[in-house]
Amino acid sequence: MNKAELIDAMASHSGLTKADAKKALDSFIGATTEALKKGDRVALVGFGSFSVSKREERKGRNPQTGKEITIPAKKVVKFKAGAELSDVVK
Repeated sequence: MNKAELIDAMASHSGLTKADAKKALDSFIGATTEALKKGDRVALVGFGSFSVSKREERKGRNPQTGKEITIPAKKVVKFKAGAELSDVVK
């Protein structure tokens, strides 16, 4: 499902217009992005939680040359599914 299909599904399930569903989705994405940028956790009970974690610098290999390289440290976004979502997806 891409963004346009998600907007269509949100509109049909909620009775909103597609324009309002797009505003709602863009608003959710913006608010979640800002919270994660600050290092906060976003938890949606029953659905799951988004958080930021730091990956340490590590050694790796260039698959083309086999030469050892250093992969720099960086922050990554993680999603952990909630119990209700996990039960539905089984």
